[in-house]
Amino acid sequence: MSLFDRERLAQLFAGHDAIVNLASVLPATRDFAKYGAWAENIRIRTEGSATVVGAAFEAGVPRLVQESACMIYRDHGAEWIDEDRPTDVFSKARSNHAAEASARRFADAGGAGVLLRFGWFYGPGAKHSEEFLALARRRGLCIMMGAPNTYVSSIHVTDGGRAVVAALAARAGTYNVVDDEPLTKRAYADALAHAAGRKHYLRVPSRLALLLGDNTTSLTQSLRVSNRRFRAATGRAHIQACGKAGKRPPYT
Repeated sequence: MSLFDRERLAQLFAGHDAIVNLASVLPATRDFAKYGAWAENIRIRTEGSATVVGAAFEAGVPRLVQESACMIYRDHGAEWIDEDRPTDVFSKARSNHAAEASARRFADAGGAGVLLRFGWFYGPGAKHSEEFLALARRRGLCIMMGAPNTYVSSIHVTDGGRAVVAALAARAGTYNVVDDEPLTKRAYADALAHAAGRKHYLRVPSRLALLLGDNTTSLTQSLRVSNRRFRAATGRAHIQACGKAGKRPPYT
């Protein structure tokens, strides 16, 4: 099947209780600054998400879960960010906004639309996390995007999977899926160095990331994101999963 074939998708969706759209093709970290490297991912989140929603309508599927990212929020320094905080519009965020708009159309038409704004993934299989770890091991370089005292909100891939399952029973709405305790960029880099076995290491200067402008906006902002709404909506099962993740720094 093709993500862009509405007729075929509708045939496959028929008789299902929910559709979960997690499709994305993010470029490697080294290619973040190349606009062309994002073309396929942009198409998936714009045209692809719209096609999935159209097919779900046609098939009569009652529930849709759509992946998004908490990196689209505006920078709020050390303040906590919940789902009511305003989002930002920069080049790399437009495709996320398009995917979210498709999910809202589903909800506006009477379906149960659930948006999950995930944090920065870490753990086995998290591509960019693994690239950062490999760079720290080989070169002693620890990526620290933005100022040391700014925040990054992450989520372990296993907890992300558990959150998707929990979302199948959650009421319609938008939810942040992140660890309980976001880390400062300095603490994140320290955890990376510890995992790489580096007592002494070089941090990549944050100014280098800032010079790339919109290409790294989602990584250089300070995002101290709260998962309180999702925990309340999904019950104790996710509180346990998220609680464990919140107590372990990335790369441990």
